[in-house]
Formats: sequence, structure tokens, C-alpha cells
Amino acid sequence: MPTSYLDGMRGLAALFVFFCHYFYQAFIIAEGYGSAAHNYHFLKLPIIRLFYQGPPAVCLFFVISGYALSYKPLKLIRSQNYEGFASTMSSLTFRRIIRLYLPPAFSTLMVVILLRLGVYEWTRTFANDRAYMKNVVEPHPERLATSSEQVWHWAWSMFKFVHVFGWNKFGGSTSYDVHLWTIPVEFRCSIYLFITTIAVARLRTSVRFLTMLGIMSFTYRNQRWELFLFYSGMVLAELDLIRGAHSPAPALPILEKTYSKKSALGGVIWAMMSILALVLMSQPDARCSDTPGWKWLCSMIPTWWQEEGYRYWQSAGAILFVLSVSHSPRWQRFFNTAPIQYFGKISFAMYLVHGPVLHTVGYMIEKQAYGMTGIEGWWYNAGFVLSSFGCVPAVIWAADVFWRLIDVPTVKFARWFETKCIKQQ
Repeated sequence: MPTSYLDGMRGLAALFVFFCHYFYQAFIIAEGYGSAAHNYHFLKLPIIRLFYQGPPAVCLFFVISGYALSYKPLKLIRSQNYEGFASTMSSLTFRRIIRLYLPPAFSTLMVVILLRLGVYEWTRTFANDRAYMKNVVEPHPERLATSSEQVWHWAWSMFKFVHVFGWNKFGGSTSYDVHLWTIPVEFRCSIYLFITTIAVARLRTSVRFLTMLGIMSFTYRNQRWELFLFYSGMVLAELDLIRGAHSPAPALPILEKTYSKKSALGGVIWAMMSILALVLMSQPDARCSDTPGWKWLCSMIPTWWQEEGYRYWQSAGAILFVLSVSHSPRWQRFFNTAPIQYFGKISFAMYLVHGPVLHTVGYMIEKQAYGMTGIEGWWYNAGFVLSSFGCVPAVIWAADVFWRLIDVPTVKFARWFETKCIKQQ
């Protein structure tokens, strides 16, 4: 696939989200380098902090989703294949809810089963113990009195989880896995993207871009960063189609010199742009105005964007990074390497299972590790590092199993179900 590098990018983003939820229970990771006396560790420097900073990874998710969902429809629009476009849009819309919600239904049902088996009770005390959870204490799923009550509670939670009709910004999450708040956001943004794509399908290219500029300006002014990122992905996809970014390169004679100063200069420029993008994505989630190097940039955030202000430059950086990588063969080769492509394959599964695995097996491993090292001073850090040798492989293994047993069959089921439901011509 010509855009397979986006899968690799998504895979690393999912891995970094997992690291975020693993690290933030133990350490203050939201604050930037130099913002306070305790924030002078090199791991808090820009770019380095992206390895465990979750919000920029979420911004990348949304840009990539907007790009991936609109790429084929836009390609059909540009070739004026409106019959194929109609069929593609129908298929995407029909399968989207199955693709987004069926795997979380399985992952949260797994949580219900573990609750009823008492597995979560083994780590409940640890999960709420401030001696171990020195920063963020995530809610531990509640075990109700009876299994029937638990199942009904889960079913109602899933019903409310399909959030598309409310007008408030986000639909919240489910108490069975608080990390899943992005799923309803993805669904609603997907529906908006599909509607917009249909609306602009028959417009001239220039008019389509002007229309998208107007829509994106509206979402920007209303601080709907999630919609802005989806629409940005759509615009980037069409820009790549216009310049033939993913078209097969023409065959050249073996001795023909393809290297030029112009292409070399372009490579340097896009490499520098990608570094700038990574720096912008490194905007601290907290105390931005107290962070050296960020005070001026944070002062530029509009007054009407103060809520979730940390998303401002992170969003800009995510858009710029996807744009830069689309112009950089070296970045694309990096994201197309086998290990990173593997993380791309299990990315959705990792996103769904890392919370339940951490709250059960992960906390048990951490408790054993801290029991060996102690929790005083640097021994706490040693215990955390020691536990990572068990927690990280456990999450990756669980994600691999979930991907093979649930995620892949879900994709196949959605296609099979669609073929059974559509009207045969």
C-alpha cells in the first residue's frame, strides 16, 4: 500500500499512548522541561518527551484517520468515478460503526468477565494506594453485587458509549476502560467527514479547497480541534493526490542520473520541517507558560482556546508532521520497517487492551517489583523500571492475541455482513 507508512505512524502513536498511561501513574509527565524545580530531567526535553506523551499521539490519530478515510473517495472524485465514489462512501459509512465499536464491546466485556472472576479485586488496594500511584490514580472498574447487574450495567454503558447525537464536545468514556473516550470522538468525526466529502464531491478542485478552508476556519474558531484535525487529514490527502505522491515512479534508464540539487534541498527542507513539527507536538500538557522556550508560543494561543490549550500547538505539529512525512522518503522508509509496521497492525488492539492489562496483570507485576526494590527515593524508580520488563511485553502479547482473535475477524465480519445486506445488482 502506498500509504502504509501511515499505519506505522499510527502504530508508534498507539505505543506512546500506552507508555503515557503507564508512566503517568508514577511520574508527573505533563509538565515541560524547566517549568519547576523538579522538571529538569532530560526525558522532559522536547521530542524526547513524545515517547510517553499521549495527547500529541491522539492528535496524530485524528489526522491519520482523516487522511485514510478520505483518500480513496477523493481519488475517485478526482477521476470523476462518481458511481465508484457512491459505492465506496456507502461501504465506509455502513462499516464504520462496526469497525469502531465491536472490538471495544469485546474488550470491555472481557473486563466484565475479569470483574466477575475477582481478578480486579486482586489489585484494587494497590490501584488506590498513593504509596505506589504517586501521580494519577485511574478509576478501577467497580464490581457490582451480581453478575446480571454487572452485565446490564455494561450493556447500558455501551449503549451510551455510541455517542453521536449529543452536541456536547465529547461523549465521555466508559467506566470499564476510561481510555476509550476517543472512540466516540472518532465515530462522530468520521460521520462529519463522510457528510462533508459527499457535499464537496462534485465541486471544482479550487472551490472544494475554498469550501474546506471555510469549514476548517469554523471548526478552528469553535475550538473543535478533533474535527479540525480530521479535515486537515482530508486536505493533506487531496494535496498528495494532486502531486501524484503515491503514483508509481516512471521507469528510468539505469544510467540516468536522478539525483539533483533541487531534490536534495527539498529533502533537507522537509527534514527540518519534520523536526519543527516534532517540537510543536512536544508542547507541555501543563504549565506551558512557565516552560522555557514555550512562554512566547503559549502566549500566542487565542483567548477563546484556553480550554485544552495544550492541544493548540500539538495539533499544529501533528498536521505539519504528517505533511512532512508525505514528502520525505526517508521518514516513509522508517515507518515502513517491519517492527513498526507490526505495531501498526496491532495499534487498535493495543489501544483497547493496554488499560485492562495494566489494571490486572500490570499492577500485580508492579507490586512484586516494588516489593523487591522498595519505594523510597530512587528505589521507587528502580522498581518501576524493573516492572516494565514484565508490563510492556504483557501488553504487547495481549494486543497481539486480541488483534488475531478479535480485530482481524471484526474487519472480515464487517465486510461479510455488508455483502449479505447490500442489494445485488
